[in-house]
Amino acid sequence: MNAADAFPEDLPPEARRTLVHAARHRARQHPSRQLFTFLDDGEHTSGSLTFAELDQDAGRIAAGLARVGARGERVLLSYPSGIEFISAFFGCLYAGAVAVPTVPPLGGRALRMIEAIARDAEPVAVLTQRPFAEPIAQQLGASPPAVLCGEDLQGPADASPPFEAGVAGEDLAMLQYTSGSTGSPRGVMLTHANLMHNQAVIWRHFAHSSSSIVAGWLPMFHDMGLIGTVMQPLYMGRPCVLMDPMRFIERPVRWLRAITRYGATTSGAPNFAYDMCVDRIPESEREGLDLRTWDLAFNGAEPIRAATLKRFAAAFGPHGFRPEAAYPCYGLAEAALMVSGGPKSRGGIVRHVHAADLEQHQVRDVEPGTPEGRALVSCGTPPADARVLAVDPGTCRPLPEGEVGEIWVSGPSVALGYWRRLEESRETFEARTPDGGKYLRTGDLGFLRDGMVWVTGRLKDLLIVHGRNHYPHEIEHTAESSHPALRPTGSAAFLLEGERQERLALVLEVAGPHIRSLDARQVAGAVRAAVSREHGLHVAVVALVRSGAVPKTSSGKVRRRACREALERGELSLLELDAIGWTAKVPRAGDSG
Repeated sequence: MNAADAFPEDLPPEARRTLVHAARHRARQHPSRQLFTFLDDGEHTSGSLTFAELDQDAGRIAAGLARVGARGERVLLSYPSGIEFISAFFGCLYAGAVAVPTVPPLGGRALRMIEAIARDAEPVAVLTQRPFAEPIAQQLGASPPAVLCGEDLQGPADASPPFEAGVAGEDLAMLQYTSGSTGSPRGVMLTHANLMHNQAVIWRHFAHSSSSIVAGWLPMFHDMGLIGTVMQPLYMGRPCVLMDPMRFIERPVRWLRAITRYGATTSGAPNFAYDMCVDRIPESEREGLDLRTWDLAFNGAEPIRAATLKRFAAAFGPHGFRPEAAYPCYGLAEAALMVSGGPKSRGGIVRHVHAADLEQHQVRDVEPGTPEGRALVSCGTPPADARVLAVDPGTCRPLPEGEVGEIWVSGPSVALGYWRRLEESRETFEARTPDGGKYLRTGDLGFLRDGMVWVTGRLKDLLIVHGRNHYPHEIEHTAESSHPALRPTGSAAFLLEGERQERLALVLEVAGPHIRSLDARQVAGAVRAAVSREHGLHVAVVALVRSGAVPKTSSGKVRRRACREALERGELSLLELDAIGWTAKVPRAGDSG
């Protein structure tokens, strides 16, 4: 069955064309059914929307956007996660505008990001909350687009034009700005058809049903939070419980308590969130958790760590979490969101391969527990109407099963390209195989085996030392595991250029309780010994920083290039630096007060 045929049974053909059609149908079908519940502090309800209320709010905002000529134009959305963001987003779609979600306007760095995106997207308006309107307008400078709040856009209470009649599948629905894991943010052009196809992919792969309940805390401006956690509940007509990402970061147990309280069946996050739950939820806070309803715990980090799946299942198994609920999957903004996943109820399918062979882009299975082995987690299968290949990036020839290459994707979820970047769009979205097939180049490395996708790393992050390929995430995992003071998923490995040779550097986050008693020389020694033993590499630079200092994208991916540049420019606030044959500006963590 094609994903295009995999619609919920209660979504008729006329409601399958766009999210606007689906939303208006759901509002007529279940007007009083609760759709979104928002937990402002992560624990108490601060707002909610029924299907009819979302329809009414979106209609009023759309009527207001019509007055500023937004149809066919970009409208930038800058809100903290919450009900207002959701209403504004659907208001843009109802108005036939192009929604441009961006970061919440909290702090100078966020305002600079908003300015950069506004400069690229050239929106006709910026929608935000009243307290943020003036700071955004000031940041945007002279002749900014109109900065508006929800109350500025409210149309007549009975405004209910046939919005769905003016929106078509081929129309541009949104620009999803990439979070910059490997370069500057770019606006991915997603049509209504792209979004609806991906909703069908998610619905079918997740095996959602009339009893499904979604819970989440992922940023709403990011594809995993918006497309996977906000759009999907509306698409399938089921309730969703949400909270602000910072509420999870402050106390990870809030996520699991929300799943317990509302009986959520579907929830997930990148790899780091599962590690954070294990490390930062003490036994005393685990009392009362009941995770038996959670039957799909998606994990979209790349690559997914088998150790993380095992640790989380062991820690929360006594509280009802089942290992088979783990659901590794793979996707990227350029393909809307989901590319492959599943099967459901199988847990993480793990393959153990020879590490040295993997460094040479070959896959040879070894027995679990083999010292030279590496554990890889399957990211499942793509839908039948999509195609995924592993391709030699030099010759553009598809590789046979079991050989590592760049992952190429084709299918109805793949975006049109990058906004106003013709050359980059051709290079990324119009890659050709010798038979003439057109594909999206993902920049990810992986292989195919047994019909499943196995992601091994990033093409541009690959480290080549003395002619050998090394995956940075493998080095990072080895380093993090070498000493109890180091945080899991809190490191970045990269090469620093020298006069005669490149030097391997590691920036590692130190867990809060270990900072005061930190023995930097001991930690650096443990890191160097482990990396030398496991990978045959010499670590020239060990930089220790506080938790949260390693740059990451909004979805939790390490921004290795940004981390390297910050270290080289002396912009990382260091706890300690242990360097051999390399010097740089080294501000200490206490220098800024």
